Amino acid sequence: MATAADVAVQLRFEAIKPKIGARVLNTKEELLSGALSEAILSLMEERGVLVFPKLDLTDAEQVQFSNSLGGNADELAGQNQDAVFKVSLDEKKQDRNVAEYLKGSLYWHIDGTMNPTPIRASMLTAKVLAPEGGDTLFANTATSYADLPEDKKAELEGLRVVHSLWCSQFYHTPEPSLEQIDDWQSKGEAEIPLVVTNSTGKKSLVLGNTAHYVKGFDMKASQRLLHGLREFATGEPYTYRHVWTVGDTVMWDNRTSLHKATPYDPTARMMHRTIIKGGEAWEITKA
Repeated sequence: MATAADVAVQLRFEAIKPKIGARVLNTKEELLSGALSEAILSLMEERGVLVFPKLDLTDAEQVQFSNSLGGNADELAGQNQDAVFKVSLDEKKQDRNVAEYLKGSLYWHIDGTMNPTPIRASMLTAKVLAPEGGDTLFANTATSYADLPEDKKAELEGLRVVHSLWCSQFYHTPEPSLEQIDDWQSKGEAEIPLVVTNSTGKKSLVLGNTAHYVKGFDMKASQRLLHGLREFATGEPYTYRHVWTVGDTVMWDNRTSLHKATPYDPTARMMHRTIIKGGEAWEITKA
């Protein structure tokens, strides 16, 4: 007679919206076992954002979960306390330069646009929540690209965009000091395609607050194109707003997920983040 131990664990989930998101319903023990890792990563690629309600992960469990999905990558230098990155805008709890950098999280962005290979995914767990605000919005840049008219897709083919950290910082600090500008610009720039293709052939847009200008376009035309696409990609069909409960964990496909937080009291919110290894380069070299 078959016992419960003989029954293979199955991933249980429900779609959040037709074009973005899934809510995973398995227990913490099932998720941490590693038996569902391949299915979780496959679902993330399909749905973009995965929500694990009230999982109540400890830091050690979050690292274990991340490791089971490909490995927990190092965070910002000096910020890998307890192997999680403590996301806070409070300068009493966070290095001042890091807190300033994290202010960019209040605007649509994709992590890793300054690197040849972005991280595969991010995992965020809510520890302390602000009384108001602090929700996280996600937008799927793969399903939105798929819905563009064919003539628009043809127009975007081959276009390349220069991304820079310093461009993103003007969103929250429009009148910086020269010292700040020098620091931001010292981080360099990166040039990547506007439309990227992964190893499965899925195409997605690379947009957000680091997108500075389109190569070969004047600044007016660049801004019209980039912000027009961002407006389309963050439209209702492609977005999901997560209203946090303490203990929730959310994981997203970094390659295809614009995201941002809604404004909140910087002294009243603490999130713990891990980042998952195994991302593909923005530009995959064909054999």
